[in-house]
Amino acid sequence: MKKTISRWLQDIWYGDMFIGLCLMPLGFVFADIVRFRRFLYRLGVLKSHKLAVPVIIVGNITVGGTGKTPLVIWLANWLRQQGFKPGVISRGYGGQTDASAAMPYWVEADSSPARVGDEALLIKRQTGCPVVVCPLRAEAAHYLLRTADCDLIIADDGLQHYALQRDIEIAVIDGVRRFGNGYCLPAGPLREPISRLQEVDFVVVNGEKSEQGHFSMALPGDVAINLATGEQQSLASFVGADCHAMAGIGNPGRFFALLAQAGLACSTLSFPDHHQFCPQDLLIKGDGPVLMTEKDAVKCAAFATDRHWYVPVAALPEAGFSERLLIRLREVHDR
Repeated sequence: MKKTISRWLQDIWYGDMFIGLCLMPLGFVFADIVRFRRFLYRLGVLKSHKLAVPVIIVGNITVGGTGKTPLVIWLANWLRQQGFKPGVISRGYGGQTDASAAMPYWVEADSSPARVGDEALLIKRQTGCPVVVCPLRAEAAHYLLRTADCDLIIADDGLQHYALQRDIEIAVIDGVRRFGNGYCLPAGPLREPISRLQEVDFVVVNGEKSEQGHFSMALPGDVAINLATGEQQSLASFVGADCHAMAGIGNPGRFFALLAQAGLACSTLSFPDHHQFCPQDLLIKGDGPVLMTEKDAVKCAAFATDRHWYVPVAALPEAGFSERLLIRLREVHDR
């Protein structure tokens, strides 16, 4: 049911302009509610938490995947190279902490993805940084500062979580799908009006940028790693094979396009974002290789076989982004 609704909404937001137009008045109502909520935070009617260390928000203004988690991983590793001691907070999408306002939960490299969420677990494994999940991100941040030696906090998602004050905002947008029909929920995919991008510090485009002042980002991936054996092969070695591709991410089409660009002709299977995989999901007909994203692999590793492979990708922002970000961090530090 969730899978059907997700596909129906995607078709409306990125294809069927007529239904989106019919829902447009609801989108205007949603946008007004968003603006009023921000106004209440500015007045102090709604409480907002200020931390003793700088906070960098990495988020988006659309529903669905844009590539922000790979950018968070790049950012955490880059900040450590610059001498910072970053920690990461996340809501823990797809985990048990997403069900209610649970207490902050410390993420370990061997934590259950069903408990902490796939993205938080992937960030922990790829960076080694302290990671805490909690639906209340301010609570997660306070817990992180009490229990770890951090001098900077990165919030994975949370651009609209105004209960936590921020020093730097980075918005990630999909360079292909961009903003769909341009309407706010439920008429379109926008969590906030497009004008919100004028207020953030950086706009990073996953793909080719089209506006001055934005920064492009690539997500290259040219190898596959076997979930059962750890064997690594180039994607080119799968050309001509009877391949299958599966993805439970915000934009499965981007992953399928990556495989197609590598010359693979795969049958494809999409699942909702943060799908909780079970062994039956991996029972795909035939005996050819099954390729998936690394985010999905953390949830499938326990029951995968040697026909299952994941394709890791790594964020690669354009060179000027890191230079500008370092300047902005110095400005924040000197305030």
